[in-house]
Amino acid sequence: MIPQNIKDILANGENVGFYQTLSMIFFLIFFLGIVIWVFSRSKKHYDEEANAPLDDDIDDKNL
Repeated sequence: MIPQNIKDILANGENVGFYQTLSMIFFLIFFLGIVIWVFSRSKKHYDEEANAPLDDDIDDKNL
């Protein structure tokens, strides 16, 4: 269990609202970056990845 003094520091410290806002902004930037990266990939890339388990590769026969 967390000692009471750490809870007080996190709940009543100065600039807590600023740190919460800053962390939310960083999270949103990261999340939007991932979303943009996913949607910027071509459909062909995802079709190739989706069909990868079904492809007959020579490398699979060596297992």
